[in-house]
Amino acid sequence: MNKPKLHFSHANSYPAGTYRRLFELLGQHYDISALDMHAHNPAYPVETGWPHLVRELVDELESRHAEPVVLLGHSLGGMLSVMVAAMRPDLVRCVVMLDSPVVAGWRAMLLRVTRNWALANKFSPARFSEKRRNVWPDAASAYQHFAGKDMFAAWAPGVLEDYIAAGLKPHPEGVQLRFTRENETAVYRSLPHHIGALVKPGLAVPAGFIGGAESVENRQAGLDATRRLVGDNFRIVPGGHLFPMEAPELTARVTHEMISQLLAQQGAQRQRQPRRRA
Repeated sequence: MNKPKLHFSHANSYPAGTYRRLFELLGQHYDISALDMHAHNPAYPVETGWPHLVRELVDELESRHAEPVVLLGHSLGGMLSVMVAAMRPDLVRCVVMLDSPVVAGWRAMLLRVTRNWALANKFSPARFSEKRRNVWPDAASAYQHFAGKDMFAAWAPGVLEDYIAAGLKPHPEGVQLRFTRENETAVYRSLPHHIGALVKPGLAVPAGFIGGAESVENRQAGLDATRRLVGDNFRIVPGGHLFPMEAPELTARVTHEMISQLLAQQGAQRQRQPRRRA
């Protein structure tokens, strides 16, 4: 029996290889594909609202798959996935967002109005990314740098090693991050403010959300719009915004349960649709 096809989209600054352990676990149930790094192809520049990043994902799906697929995305990847599901449902069977809350209402308006204000940078991850260290003498030094930070110390064993293996490239002074500070910062500063309006009518395909109980991003964005979009397909799991790195086994199990639930809903929806007369 052929496995359902699943396309994964990563979070900002974390190349797809960072999720190797999650892919191994989900690979028991799905045929997985992923774009190595979003926001780094000059043909798809990072601009306000991410229109070219959405087109990049659409082009990737059209070139890889001859049939609709399951879309799974973390943070940036979840937002791109739900925008594709809204705009091109013919490419999608269902969509699952991992800690990718829908920003809507007054929060979306605030994001749009204050985007270019200096004050906005105070509350954005961009204030960290634009100054982040990105060059080390060797991979071991880079590993020690990240391992000493609380955020990375919370990751499951082996995941930081995967990030180091997937996230570094040679530099004249040793190694540097492949996902550049400039592109990471550009993604944060161009966050879409229109997703709430885009999905307000609902989606033509089933959608689900899995969020971290301690996620700062969920508190900032609010979850009301997300709950309206996904209905009962809503789960909260232990962990922060990066819970897929903190608990890949739990993430894989809950994600598989969610996808199974969504695909069952898709099948029921198809059965309810009236048959066309010959």
